[in-house]
Amino acid sequence: MVCRLRKRFCGLKPLRRLVYLISPPKIKKSFYKDLDKVLSNKNVKFFQLRLKNTKIKHIVKISNKVKKITKKHSVKFILNDNFFLAKKIRADGCHMGQHDGSFRNARKKIKGKIFGITCHNSKLLIKDAVRLKADYIALGSFFKSKLKPNAKIARLNVLKWTKKNIKKPIVAIGGINNLNYKKLMNSGANYIAISSFIWDNPRLKPEVAIRKFK
Repeated sequence: MVCRLRKRFCGLKPLRRLVYLISPPKIKKSFYKDLDKVLSNKNVKFFQLRLKNTKIKHIVKISNKVKKITKKHSVKFILNDNFFLAKKIRADGCHMGQHDGSFRNARKKIKGKIFGITCHNSKLLIKDAVRLKADYIALGSFFKSKLKPNAKIARLNVLKWTKKNIKKPIVAIGGINNLNYKKLMNSGANYIAISSFIWDNPRLKPEVAIRKFK
């Protein structure tokens, strides 16, 4: 009876939350409505606020607005770089690059929160991240990226090695779009980090672009 009434949905699995969404480099007024529409698709697991060269007071103001939206859609809110601020604004976690300060201090400061580390294409950095008790490991850039145009290209063999040898979730980063993401998922990525394809897409609105990943 239920299947007859809901024929369109019976037997269908819910969308897997495979997207690690990164903010655009600048936040416009329309961003908040766009973010709400994007997250309503239910395939985003994490949202990272990544704002370089932005005053702390502005980041706090933006974060407070973003947190309401991510909470509404059960998405984890991650702040980039600043673990002190991540604790202050009660973010769900913090993501750090290799030059963003002491990982050891960050782990202590945001104890009980999500802690991610960028490891580029290095097995040594991956092992260090495990030792530092990172909750996930970010690898990349796997393709040319608008967000980081000068980033070195990572190799799929390192992604495959990490999947086989490291028991941590893996986030693949860099130039990911609807045509290349499955290659990364098939090679071991648990999540795909996306920014430009969503926020800087000349053909698709953000709420349409996000539907390409499932």
